[in-house]
Amino acid sequence: MPNVGDPGALVELAVVAERAGWDGFFLWDHVNAMPRMLDPWVVLGAVAARTERTLLGTLVTPVPRRRPWKLAKEVVTLDHLSGGRAVLGVGLGAPAEAEYGAFGESVDQREHGARLDEALPLLDAFMRGERVDHDGEFYSVHAQLDPPAVQRPRPPIWVAATIRRARTMARARRMEGVFPSAGPRVPTPEELAEMVAELDRPDGFDVVGVLTDAAGPGELEAAGVTWALDFPEGETETRDQRRMRIEEGPPKSA
Repeated sequence: MPNVGDPGALVELAVVAERAGWDGFFLWDHVNAMPRMLDPWVVLGAVAARTERTLLGTLVTPVPRRRPWKLAKEVVTLDHLSGGRAVLGVGLGAPAEAEYGAFGESVDQREHGARLDEALPLLDAFMRGERVDHDGEFYSVHAQLDPPAVQRPRPPIWVAATIRRARTMARARRMEGVFPSAGPRVPTPEELAEMVAELDRPDGFDVVGVLTDAAGPGELEAAGVTWALDFPEGETETRDQRRMRIEEGPPKSA
């Protein structure tokens, strides 16, 4: 769900989603891309208090505009609130001008990628509760955060990556999952199957696909996808229509 609008309504939709059998509830993490944007972590904390089963997280948090230690503290806190149900989706963040440039920060995507690469090991260690002694290009850290996450060794990290771009796919392979894109569009099942074959993923590695008219649950599963995301159907979909679709529960494979 976009992190926009009435925060109470988002919390209620998450409760409805859990009752209807959905496995996860995820929010965008933007600050300035649309009107009425909310902080996703505050909303997810409220969702954690009202749900018991669904996984909760962001898809995706732009790590280069965050301090890794503060982000780690937020994810760990959500993990404790939810009894070990937090997931962290990470990426670079777009549109860069609205999310970075408007606040006087660099819009250079190469720099953002380098920041993300340096931040991921720090997030990994902080969420495990390990001491971090690191002096790098962007971060200088000498600290240990307590408490560690409930999940062991820590909450999973899913990395947004572009198919056929070796550097972004290698970044995802070092974590626990990938949320692939094909530039401005979602990948086809055929592209996803090709990507999964090239990844040679380890056991437990998640691949996040998006449900479309051409990619139902069966097609995504056959391509090697482990999570199929459903989104609001554009700006024309009303809140009541969205709630009704959520109440119907997740679509099933044929």
